[in-house]
Order: sequence, then structure tokens, then C-alpha cells
Amino acid sequence: MIDRLEALLAHFTMSAKVFQTGALCGITDVTEGESAGYLHLVRSGEVGVSHGGSEALRITQPSLLLYPQPMSHRFITDPQHGADFVCAELDFEGGANNPIRMALPPFICVPLAEIHGSQEVLALLFEEAFELRCGRRALLDRLFEVVLIQVLRHLMESGQTRAGMLSGLSHARLRNAIVAIHEGAEREWTLDTLAERAGMSRSVFAVQFRETVGCTPGAYLQRWRVGLAQQALRKGRTLKLIAADVGYGSEAALSRAFKAQCGLSPREWKQQRG
Repeated sequence: MIDRLEALLAHFTMSAKVFQTGALCGITDVTEGESAGYLHLVRSGEVGVSHGGSEALRITQPSLLLYPQPMSHRFITDPQHGADFVCAELDFEGGANNPIRMALPPFICVPLAEIHGSQEVLALLFEEAFELRCGRRALLDRLFEVVLIQVLRHLMESGQTRAGMLSGLSHARLRNAIVAIHEGAEREWTLDTLAERAGMSRSVFAVQFRETVGCTPGAYLQRWRVGLAQQALRKGRTLKLIAADVGYGSEAALSRAFKAQCGLSPREWKQQRG
């Protein structure tokens, strides 16, 4: 069976940094940062969650709350007893252009009991969070990253992704073509070769891809390649070397695709980011 997440995580990493372990009592505001996302684990207690002043939901069982993108939110708990939280700030490589982050909804809440295979990881995470041991924060950071991967797996396997890349990766046939793009951006993909990977006719593949992922296969391929090019530019690689690695025959061809995707030339894009 193909690994739908391996190529994604190999190219675009995610990291976590714990900032809260313990009870939150009363009203707690988490303000919108410049680029960070958040992952909150509620071990016990009742929590009201509000976005922009109105209550979005009420949590009455151990749950996970994921905010992949910057979004202010408020937790309202019992002023005396509160609720036990463990919280981490998330960093997605590539920031707002990280394809995993782009594919997720702005807010996700999942009961911990529904995340298959996470019980042992969560038990260790909570044990470390509420004990004072050497290496505690470093271990918690790594455990949060494991939980984040398990959440992505859960969303795909449970069919909770309605559109976009993760929805395509959840599709029994389309995922074969998407993984092929992720693993071999440098190849000369055509609609016919991608349809063949998916085991579908050319016309059915094109329609199904657009309906499921939300764009044409060609647009998806360009977005993925430009994302890889941006990543390489941030690491200081030259455009000439990048072009060959992401499937463009020349710097000019990559520059045209880059500008069509971003509205800026590679040079302008890099200068804008300092």
C-alpha cells in the first residue's frame, strides 16, 4: 500500500513547541500569532470554546483541538476547578504555503478516543506533561508531532476531509496519482500518465480530480512544483538547479510557472521575504 503522508512529510516538515501544561481556569485567550498554528489537548474538564465572541462548541470529554492557521480563540472553564490542558505552538515549514496546512480546515476538534492508535502516545504525553522529569519539554515536543501525524491519518481514514489535497489522498484511486506527483515532481507528467497511475480513464480522472481536490491535475502539479521551488529558494539554491529538480526544462519555464502561481517572479518573491 502506498504511503500517502511520507512524501508530504519528507518535503514539508511540521514541528511543535509546548507552551502550556496544567489547568486553565476561567477565561483564557489565545491570540492570533503571525504564522503559528496551535494544537491543544484537553485531558479533563468541561470547556467552552469561542471564536470572535460567540461559543463555537462545548467540550465535555477528552479532546484534541487543532488550529492549523493563525486564529484567535478563547477557552472558558470553571473558575475554580478549570480543565487540564497541554498545548503546543505549531510551525509548518513554508508557513502559509505549506500544503498540509493549506489542506486543513481552520479549526478541527476530535475526541481523543476516536483517534485510532493514539492511546499509548497520549498516555505518555500526559504523563510527561504533569511530571517534572529531565528532557521533559523536548520529549513533549516530539510527542506532539507524533500526535499531529496521527490526526492527519485519522482525518483521511475516517473520510472527514471534504475537499482539497487530503480529500484526494483519501480517495482510493486519485491518491495513487497524487502520491506519484509528490514523489516525482521532476517527471514529465501528463493527464494521460496521471490517469494511468490512478487506474482511471482520462476523462473520468479529470472530472473526479477537479470535483474531489478542487482544481485540475495540471494546476495541482504546478502548485506542488512551485511549493518545492519556494522551499529550495529559502535554502539558498539557484534557480537553474531548482528547475531541473521540479520538472521544468529551464529557468525561464520555472519563472513563468512561479509567477503564474504566486503573482511574483522567483527573484521578487525571495526579495519580499528578506
